[in-house]
Amino acid sequence: MSRQETLRIASAAGFSGDRADAAGPVVDALVRAGGPACLIFETLAERTLALAQLARREDPARGYEPLLGEMLSPVLARCLRHGIRIVSNFGAANPVGAALHIHRLCADQGLRAPRIAVIEGDDVSGEAHRPALREALPGLDSLALVSANAYIGAEAIADALRAGADIVVAGRVADPSLTLGPALHHFGWALDDWDRLAGATMAGHLLECGTQVTGGYYADPGLKDVPGLARLGYPIAELHADGGCVITKPEGTGGLVDRHTVTEQLLYELHDPTAYLTPDVVADIGAAELDEIGPDRVRLRGVRGHPRPTHLKVNVCHESGWLAEGEVSYAGPRAEARARLAAATVRERMGPDVSLRADLIGVASVWADDHGRWLADLPPGDARDVRLRLAMRHSDPARARRLLNEVTALYTCGPAGGGGIRTALRPTLGTLSCLLSRAQVPTRFVMVEAAHA
Repeated sequence: MSRQETLRIASAAGFSGDRADAAGPVVDALVRAGGPACLIFETLAERTLALAQLARREDPARGYEPLLGEMLSPVLARCLRHGIRIVSNFGAANPVGAALHIHRLCADQGLRAPRIAVIEGDDVSGEAHRPALREALPGLDSLALVSANAYIGAEAIADALRAGADIVVAGRVADPSLTLGPALHHFGWALDDWDRLAGATMAGHLLECGTQVTGGYYADPGLKDVPGLARLGYPIAELHADGGCVITKPEGTGGLVDRHTVTEQLLYELHDPTAYLTPDVVADIGAAELDEIGPDRVRLRGVRGHPRPTHLKVNVCHESGWLAEGEVSYAGPRAEARARLAAATVRERMGPDVSLRADLIGVASVWADDHGRWLADLPPGDARDVRLRLAMRHSDPARARRLLNEVTALYTCGPAGGGGIRTALRPTLGTLSCLLSRAQVPTRFVMVEAAHA
């Protein structure tokens, strides 16, 4: 394999819960194109990992991406047959568990046992890291800790691929590192080749949210029309040895790739376009250029890079109380007035020491606030189809549960015509962020063999 040869990296997921049938068309496109290729799944948002830790508490065998089988099973055979490497963070809180599950999927399909590498080092919740976390977060010991994970980079992924891994399973790696790791392995770049690392990092940034770069989360009828939203094609990046890339999608799929979709995703979640901080490099798109070079083909070039940060971001998730929610519907004449009266009734019953959120879905919900001031200042209207949502947070589950009882009582104790009541009570998680030095977060890969499955 020539290291000057184009490396194709396709995305088949942008978050946990993404479309499970996404991988098929992009794998078909990679097979048709031939040459070196990699398939990535990005399934780990900031709070997804804490939820995975809670799942693992209940069952030590869980804690990885729950849709792993649905996402991966349809394409496993083709990827192994055609040498398409798979790299993902669907290990979440249990990468070894995910690796063992993949081995079972392969055995069920009669496939050869793949070489699966697991990336270690991002989990810093153990006692060994506690002194460093206490120094970074002085109030740590007062928290009911659920998880603490550092955003690690691409180096261990590249090492695993060099060691012959067919599949790399990670936990909390930075999203663009899923793309940079295969690029480091394929092109053999030095770890301080900042411009090339930055170029591949921004390619990874364009891929990491799945179809956001091909028309998803972009469509706005009459303003930004997107064809075939029900069958969006997931993106493919064609990476080049100079760090530049071309973003495209499989032929025959819905969506589009043009300068507008790529620009939106390029700027997505960048608080400083000239200093996008990642574990691998500080990327600078201040002088970057986007060119439409064909139908559904946009080239990105001119990304610059600067030395990587000395510290890594750590997300600490902790138990933060309980969320109680109750909903009830009102329809017909004076529906909005009845919904407002129901909210006022429950608010009075709960007492002045409770911060109660009231949403009139269809009137005021997205723009409302947790203290009800926005709704109180909004002049009463005459909406005839209103869903009232009442919600509160509290550290005491018994106090939170009382809201459920009060909403349920609206059937006979509230305004006329209320119906369709639903209530829910669930624990909540809080998130804090801090920094740890790289020396405090060593990373490595280990191979998980089929014999252990």
